[in-house]
Amino acid sequence: MKDALRVVITDYGFPNVAIEQQIIESAGWELCTFQCKTEQEVIDAGMNSDAILVQFAPITSYVIDQLARCKVIVRYGVGTDNIDLEAARSRGIIVCNVPHYCIDEVADHSFALALALSRQVPTIDREVRGGLWNTTPRRSMPASRQMTFFTIGFGRIARAVLERAQACKFNIATCDPYLSPNADLPMGVRNFSMEQTLATADILSLHAPLTAATHHMINANTLSALKPTSLLINTSRGGLVDTNALAEALDKGRLAGAGLDVFEQEPLPETHPLLKCPNVLFTSHVAWYSEISGKELQKMAAEEAVRALSGQPLQSRLV
Repeated sequence: MKDALRVVITDYGFPNVAIEQQIIESAGWELCTFQCKTEQEVIDAGMNSDAILVQFAPITSYVIDQLARCKVIVRYGVGTDNIDLEAARSRGIIVCNVPHYCIDEVADHSFALALALSRQVPTIDREVRGGLWNTTPRRSMPASRQMTFFTIGFGRIARAVLERAQACKFNIATCDPYLSPNADLPMGVRNFSMEQTLATADILSLHAPLTAATHHMINANTLSALKPTSLLINTSRGGLVDTNALAEALDKGRLAGAGLDVFEQEPLPETHPLLKCPNVLFTSHVAWYSEISGKELQKMAAEEAVRALSGQPLQSRLV
């Protein structure tokens, strides 16, 4: 029975899958790799699989209904936006993610965007290149110790971001509805309501999953509640932010700036109004990356699949 187990990688963006191959084949099982983009391609690849490793391919309810043998689905990454969790639950299929990789990378990237914007590095760089030399910036630049750095969410990455902010003497706080308002949090962090957060935050960094409840949590209404001197950072999920509303807020001066690594549509369309906003710092969904983070992700995902098929305790079971 052990020898008959089949593990399928539906799609991947890594240079190779040698890491997964070594782990899966060492368990005595077969590994098959594909580059699926459509539901039908996933069905064709995975219909006889016992486990699926997936990066971006769609694992919809329609797909899950066809996976007669599948016992576990492991997502390469933290988010599971492309997997219908309820459909998997109804079929008794285990779903896992990999939340322990790239914590430092994303935290570094989030804080780098925030610090660059708060120190107005992109703006001043453009001015110097344009021949303008001012030893004091034209816009107000408060000291970090005067500013409050908020995260939406208080998970692993959010905590790592706040550790960096605290080291640079920002006042730190969070907004996490899953925590008690009186929770005893590390670093002396206090948990505020969304209303208090929007009214107080000088820097607001998003670290929440994308769900029906969090989709466009940053919209025209929430943006209007932020101070016009506030900065928004998003390295989490593009769908958390209504990018058209954000572009309008930036264009009309209702927000001081934004640092964005993720977008509702990737790549960001060339005609998107955000690209015309000078006070935005863009990166191309690279916050997760370092020379070792991808390899760590591959190893952790494959090992979780082996644990699931072997009946061992799982590290990150979502369903």
